[in-house]
Amino acid sequence: MPDLDFLHISLADQCLYGFARGQLRVRLAVSTARNGAGELNGSGCTPRGLHQVRAKIGAGLPEAAVLRGRRWTGEVWSPALHAACPGRDWILSRILWLSGCEPGINRLGQVDTFRRYIYLHGTPDTEPMGMPLSHGCVRLRNHDLLALFERVPLHCPVRIDEAACPQWAALTIL
Repeated sequence: MPDLDFLHISLADQCLYGFARGQLRVRLAVSTARNGAGELNGSGCTPRGLHQVRAKIGAGLPEAAVLRGRRWTGEVWSPALHAACPGRDWILSRILWLSGCEPGINRLGQVDTFRRYIYLHGTPDTEPMGMPLSHGCVRLRNHDLLALFERVPLHCPVRIDEAACPQWAALTIL
């Protein structure tokens, strides 16, 4: 049952913070874009601003299910599959597909988050978290994404910004 009503992703902290009724409920390490923050199509950057979860994809799939074009390939990630497909940008387990809410900033034209296919998605557990390494998406550990997926409703607001959130780091998760 979805219970989170707001997500905040801090590019500075490389953390996702999930809130319910103003209380911090979730703090997860993430990996955002290696190219930093930016909204332009083709930039490989993570878009800033207010977004919403436009689609939830992959419910019921196994952990580490491989997704391409938002569809399950029938594969489940393994070290052997990884070795057989060097350089592949792994999208695993689930997708929370974001859509920008701010015209001219992250919606429409050359800055459209949805048309850029910006997701929150799982990644191999061999990939480090807490450092920017993605091609624009927000990567999470598969087990973290599975739990988050169940707690986030469609249209949940998602704020992405460059601000560090030290006051949140000290909060106890309820």
